[in-house]
Amino acid sequence: MALKAMVLGAGSAGEGHSIALQQAGVEVAAIASRTAAVVRKVADDLGIRIASTDWRRTLEEVKPDIVAVATPGDTHVEMVEAALAQRCHILIDKPLAPTAAEARRLALATKKAGVRSAYAATSCYQPSALLARNLIRDGAIGTLYEAEFVSHYRWPQRLPYGWPHRLKLGGGRLNNNFTHKLAIAESVCSGVSLSIAGETRNDLRRAPRVPMPHDFRDWHKSEVSPEAAEAAGWAEVDSDWSYTVLARIGAPGSDPLKAASVTFRHSCLRKGKHQDYVAFYGSDGTIHVDEAYCQAAVHLWREGDSSFREVPLTAEVESWLPSPQSRANWPKGWDIVQRSWNALAREFVRDIEGKPFAPYLTIADGWRHQEVIDAVRARSGWKDIPREP
Repeated sequence: MALKAMVLGAGSAGEGHSIALQQAGVEVAAIASRTAAVVRKVADDLGIRIASTDWRRTLEEVKPDIVAVATPGDTHVEMVEAALAQRCHILIDKPLAPTAAEARRLALATKKAGVRSAYAATSCYQPSALLARNLIRDGAIGTLYEAEFVSHYRWPQRLPYGWPHRLKLGGGRLNNNFTHKLAIAESVCSGVSLSIAGETRNDLRRAPRVPMPHDFRDWHKSEVSPEAAEAAGWAEVDSDWSYTVLARIGAPGSDPLKAASVTFRHSCLRKGKHQDYVAFYGSDGTIHVDEAYCQAAVHLWREGDSSFREVPLTAEVESWLPSPQSRANWPKGWDIVQRSWNALAREFVRDIEGKPFAPYLTIADGWRHQEVIDAVRARSGWKDIPREP
């Protein structure tokens, strides 16, 4: 008998989690969201029988094996605890929770419940990130010493006020950009964050009080005119829009001073001249990956080479990643987002079913990531990151 799931949230993540679970062989029996027309349309599009605006009642009635939480971060504690009370396995989007204390609470509760969990910081499944990891694993650049993640986005500054602008709702660039990059860094470096330092900056300060679209994909296209913003009035923004993070990433329990040094530099509002990139520097060479989340070409330089050469994706990477099979309304070129969700759901479901699976991120990793984020926001210098909640 197939596993049965319920999805909480009918935005981009709700659609993506639903499709990923369906592709992994799970029956998505119900989806819940606050807006009846929206959740009904998503349910109809994806062949989900129950569309609900009362997630608690539906959770009790459906009694799913898996609950996927695809809502803003401030709702996660309540939803996960309700699902754990029914001993459901949990698939949850990032951030795990707005603070490390709340994330720790969920990690401990999940461990106590004895269920499986999956944490969807899924950019570590970008094909180019997987290729870079394999190159380092195979010794292409020798001993890994350094890595850097550099991005400048120049987002519109008059987007509708909503959860991305508020830390207590799980907003901010650390929660919603850095979590993905940290997952890439730990995956490619084959380690965890041992110690951390950093700082953030709020470049935005205010946003217009106009309604935020239900679906996050529409938010980026919703900048209002200066006149409309003035007419609506302004709301205070307290979330981070720029960050600098220094991390030492290595094997769990190893000496941080002997680990790889990783630099993350990001601004959401300041346009850069050069292309965003990710790079890994070793004793014998360098791997350079185009674009902020390792979305594009991989280039390799080794001692003795006159220049970088592009490394094509390997059959190993292509055959491991699931096909997108996406009916979600992703912008052009974003099918890899769905492909990455599919990869996480596949390994998660295999684990639940007792089948062989590749290691994947769990709620415990989401808690570690939130410990890193809280340490950066505290600006208290280098801090060691605990291994267990």
